[in-house]
Amino acid sequence: MANIMIADDSDAIRLVLKDILSIGNHTVVAEAINGDEAVELFFNKSPDLLMLDLAMPKKDGLTVLKEIMERDPHAKVVLITASDDQKIINQCLEIGATSCISKPFDFNSVLKQINETLG
Repeated sequence: MANIMIADDSDAIRLVLKDILSIGNHTVVAEAINGDEAVELFFNKSPDLLMLDLAMPKKDGLTVLKEIMERDPHAKVVLITASDDQKIINQCLEIGATSCISKPFDFNSVLKQINETLG
């Protein structure tokens, strides 16, 4: 279906997302464990969609999102966050994130959000 990149510093979250995406017939083309890697890999791998954690080392998700949207305003980015800071989430949505998935998440909500974002 789609080539997807995951940017999250948690090994466990990346593993769960990979399993969910695999069941949904999506391919994980890259995994980043910090914000610097996320930006670099996004432009090297050109995924159809980026699943981006807001809280990461080196660069937070907001900074990563800004850098990606400046260079690729059509990028499809779904935020994944454990934060309930609506101000930051709204700021990300205004910058260009397509949606937000709250942790902990469930299988069906993740796939539904991805499929809606991809159209």
